[in-house]
Amino acid sequence: MAVVLPNAVLTVYVLEHPWVRDANGVPVPPNPNEKPAPRGTWPGSALEQPDESWSLRLDPAAWPVKPGDTVTDETGRAWTLTETRNHTVLGCPAVDYVEAKASLNPPEIP
Repeated sequence: MAVVLPNAVLTVYVLEHPWVRDANGVPVPPNPNEKPAPRGTWPGSALEQPDESWSLRLDPAAWPVKPGDTVTDETGRAWTLTETRNHTVLGCPAVDYVEAKASLNPPEIP
């Protein structure tokens, strides 16, 4: 396994989980035009993958994050998370991180 060093300053925006429900009990997604307040900003990593998806490494303080949450960097790029996983090592919190797969918004056009 390779060590991935921080290459960006990432800000995490977390949607309300679970979504509120209407009178019929159906989940209602939040307004897509309203960005939630940022949870925090930390050093992290954003690496484009061969399949044009992105691999993000977030500070463990960003957890929990879920698919649909967004991350931005200091250059203005923004990603929507598609998968997330919290990696922890018992007895060694200095190496903990959150792994996320994401899509770039808007996607790059070759």
